[in-house]
Amino acid sequence: MTEYGPQPVDRRLPTEEARDLMTLVRELIEREIRPMAAEEEDAGHFPRETFRLLSEAGLLSLPFAEEFGGGDQPYEVYLQVLEELAAARLTVGLGVSVHTLSCHALAGYGSKEQRAEHLPAMLGGGLLGAYCLSEPASGSDAASLTTRATRDGDTWTLNGTKAWITHGGVADFYTVLARTGGSGAHGITAFLVPGDAEGLSAAQPERKMGMKGSPTAQLHFDGVRVPDTRRLGDEGQGFAIALSALESGRLGIAACAIGVAQAALDEALGYAATRRQFGRPIADFQGLRFMLADMATQVEAGRALYLSAARLRDAGLPFSKEAAMAKLFCTDTAMRVTTDAVQLLGGYGYTLDFPAERYMREAKVLQIVEGTNQIQRMVIARHLAGPESR
Repeated sequence: MTEYGPQPVDRRLPTEEARDLMTLVRELIEREIRPMAAEEEDAGHFPRETFRLLSEAGLLSLPFAEEFGGGDQPYEVYLQVLEELAAARLTVGLGVSVHTLSCHALAGYGSKEQRAEHLPAMLGGGLLGAYCLSEPASGSDAASLTTRATRDGDTWTLNGTKAWITHGGVADFYTVLARTGGSGAHGITAFLVPGDAEGLSAAQPERKMGMKGSPTAQLHFDGVRVPDTRRLGDEGQGFAIALSALESGRLGIAACAIGVAQAALDEALGYAATRRQFGRPIADFQGLRFMLADMATQVEAGRALYLSAARLRDAGLPFSKEAAMAKLFCTDTAMRVTTDAVQLLGGYGYTLDFPAERYMREAKVLQIVEGTNQIQRMVIARHLAGPESR
């Protein structure tokens, strides 16, 4: 690598504690994640031990209150940690984001007793979570979900199928949205379901074009009994809880997307600095220099956008529109930058010997998960022009 090759991201972190945290994260990545990333992804290996290590290091608890074992870090710090993890291996970065999403309902809407009982283990006890909203016939139209929870005294019985569940079949706990009332958004309630609950089973993981190390599977609830003490929030409040979680989750996806884009940019820079044609490095050719300049500009713009939204969240200000913008722009950026990285590497970019093709395959899913980018445009437009006429 020449002096003009890839360099670590210059992060403007708010505290000395955050700077020390980032140093810890980068050391852990270089020791435990990056060396095995390509091989384990190719083999479809789920890095469960890595998540246990992250839990021990306090990296599964960063944005949660210290009172319940959280790291008490602002979202702008947590998201930059996510970006670094995703740049090393998206299966890990996205997995941390999904775990955070799965803890959101309990942390934000659970009773004090519920949080005291469950959160410490969820945040720092080596457990891994998953989030169950989507269903085979209920994706973007999440309010039409049909998984049913029926109450009998102090117990609920869940029946139905959830789809596209990251960590499906390997998670220790699931935050599940189920219908407890009539049709529409107001009939949905949130539950915290143990991963080993009787009647809960997972289908074979989906066969995907990317993120092969991260299991995505349908979950079947066949008479799964859950005590009312595991209901999160009020009956009928589940959809509002889900939307609140997704607002924050979109920022996690945005940060992961910029991580993948940064990794692709670094790969392209390293290649351009060392690959020689016509007697000089290809980084000398204006066409490629302009391509690199555009890639770097898009990455920096995406990073600034997600951090701006995170700072609104940290200040307790509305950030829904900005989160949707960040998710939209950052994931589209990841798709463009990874595609350009493959192009810049030429034939080598299309081979499995270089990670550029993996980044390109992984970037695609980020435009889909936690609200497709078409849904993000709808959210943004509603903030700008009001609800659609019916």
